[in-house]
Amino acid sequence: MKASDLENRLIDFAVKATDIGENLPSTRLGNHLAGQLIRSSTAPALNYGEAQAGESRADFIHKMKVCLKELRETFVNLKIISRKNIFDDTKILEAVMSENNELISIFTRSITTAQQNMNNK
Repeated sequence: MKASDLENRLIDFAVKATDIGENLPSTRLGNHLAGQLIRSSTAPALNYGEAQAGESRADFIHKMKVCLKELRETFVNLKIISRKNIFDDTKILEAVMSENNELISIFTRSITTAQQNMNNK
């Protein structure tokens, strides 16, 4: 996968996840989860852009780990939303959760590969 493909995938993910956040109920819980979801789901795309301009392999790995951390936070947030049943369209929620899980796998593999390449030099 090319860097631009992954960046576009992260942007598309952020758009879909923030749509969920924007459509949560206007309750204390809904507002809290919406804010968290909007922040954590947009952060991977933003941090991935920074990772592409990493000053070293170690800097690249660090920024990729930040992306992974935010993706994991987003996933837990989506699980809470799902279990609380506060988003009406379960098909959209399941699709976003599936994409989130795939992105976590991509970042986990990328970080592992980058670390192995750094250790082999």
